[in-house]
Amino acid sequence: MEPGVREYLIRILNTIAVGLLWMAINSTIGIMHDYAFVHDHITKGNIIFYSWFLISLTLFLWWVIRLWSKPIHFEDL
Repeated sequence: MEPGVREYLIRILNTIAVGLLWMAINSTIGIMHDYAFVHDHITKGNIIFYSWFLISLTLFLWWVIRLWSKPIHFEDL
């Protein structure tokens, strides 16, 4: 496999893997542990969860943008 194509596929797989891991962590903490839902009033757990959610989303998007902004050097044949 050519190096440019290999690098492109690795970027795709890394983006999908980290994105799925991020979603699994946040859905587990938010839905299964009931921190994503506000019932009667906002609790400390809701505030911590949504703070974590926004900070981790920002870091994930920063990582994806940084990863995909690097040029891929496809060799011209």
